[in-house]
Amino acid sequence: MEFKETFKTKWADFDPNNHLRHSSYNDYAAECRVRFFHHYGLSLTEFHTLHIGPVLFQEHTNFYREISIGENLTVELLLKGVSENGERFKFTHNIFKENGVLAATIEVYGAWLDLVKRKLTIPPEKIMDIFNQLKKSDSFENIPIKKPVSTV
Repeated sequence: MEFKETFKTKWADFDPNNHLRHSSYNDYAAECRVRFFHHYGLSLTEFHTLHIGPVLFQEHTNFYREISIGENLTVELLLKGVSENGERFKFTHNIFKENGVLAATIEVYGAWLDLVKRKLTIPPEKIMDIFNQLKKSDSFENIPIKKPVSTV
């Protein structure tokens, strides 16, 4: 399933050059992820109840076109990768200008954190079900499961 969210930008998102501040792109991508999970019944409250939350290892942004002050934007969320057990994931966010032109892409790589043990964890099956509903990117990959490093 395709997931897109359109946002009305606000004055605080812009820099002195009157275009969208670099970190605002990442803020909108994060908000899109939160809304995606909420759409499928995983609100921030539900994550808290499950004692699980996402943690990001990498975030990479490419900028193509500027978004001007007062212009709205749309974020498309795609699943770029997931490990077999669901512990690790990658998302691609395509950020479009009002006229449909691609303004930026953001890729994130992360995993699920047990909020009590403060260690990576395998998510509940509900999260895998949600992942399976999201449209995959053209460059989708299966993320290898990392084996624990022996300290012997």
